[in-house]
This record gives sequence, structure tokens and C-alpha cells, in this order.
Amino acid sequence: MAAILIVIIAVLGVPLLVLAVMYNLLISRRNQVQNIFGTMDAMLKKRWDLVPNLVAAVQGYAQHEKSLFENVTQARARAMGGQMSPNEMVQYDNAVSQLMGVFRATVENYPQLKAGENFLHLQRTLNELEEQISAARRAYNAAVTDYNNAVEMFPTNIIAAMFDFERKTLLEFSEQDRRNPDVGKIIR
Repeated sequence: MAAILIVIIAVLGVPLLVLAVMYNLLISRRNQVQNIFGTMDAMLKKRWDLVPNLVAAVQGYAQHEKSLFENVTQARARAMGGQMSPNEMVQYDNAVSQLMGVFRATVENYPQLKAGENFLHLQRTLNELEEQISAARRAYNAAVTDYNNAVEMFPTNIIAAMFDFERKTLLEFSEQDRRNPDVGKIIR
């Protein structure tokens, strides 16, 4: 009788254990994607907090670049508005990254500004943040790939379908994003 009970427990318990392990794997990978996106989001916000200081440092030197400063300020306000989906936020950030490249190129025309200690510190900080954001994007795509593999591969795909785990979108850059920016078209 005890042997039959052990067999029944094993027959019922092993599939439940496998189900629990696969479900927990999916939850863990989904949480990893959300965690890395949160880290990237925090870095993007930190970057946007730095932008007004950069603009203020440059404005005195480059009054005739007023439209560029206005575009950067408007871009910051939109990004900080918090009404974009994660995918929209990443796409918008890509466009703003191009705008920041134009901003840096504009600063190159002002040697006195580039020599200022305050501006140099702000620029180093921004460069550091850009490198961290780039690393976070790579980590995000790796986590999304792991998650998507778990959602699509057998046997976890069965559990994923049962509990409505859906694929996540990778951060991708279109051909247009790779071209030189047209500042007038980036921010409208």
C-alpha cells in the first residue's frame, strides 16, 4: 500500500514540480527584462537631468544657436513627460541621441567653452552616461533574447502559452536611425 502511495505521489508530483520550475524560469526572465529596462530608464532620466546644465553652460557662448537649444529643451520635456511606452521611449531616445551629437558638434565651434572646467566636467559626465546607456541597451537585448527563447522553446512555450507570457521587443535601430541626423526633422 505504501509503495502505491509513493508511485501516485511521484506520478502527480513530478509533473507539478516540472511545471513550477518552468513557470519560475519564465517569471525570473521576465523580471530580469523589467529590471534592466528600469536601470536603463534611470540612466536616461539622469541624462535628461544633465541636459539643462549643458544647455545653460553653452547658451552664453552660442546665442545664435537658439533653435538647437530650444529643440534640446523640448526633447527633454517630452522625454520626462512619462506618457510613452517603453518601446516609444527607446525610439525617442535614439532620436535625441542624434540631437545630442549635433549639440556636441555645435559646441566644437566654441574653443573657449570647451576649455571651461565646468563644461568639461558636464561633457565627461554625459559621455560616461552615454556609455552606460549603451551597455544597458546591450544587457536589455540579451535579457529579452533569453526571455523570448524561454517563451518560444519547448517545453516552456506550453507554460508560457498557458499563463499568457508574451514575446518582448528587442531594441532595434532602423536604417533611418543609423543615418546622419536632420535636426529639423528629429524634434517636432
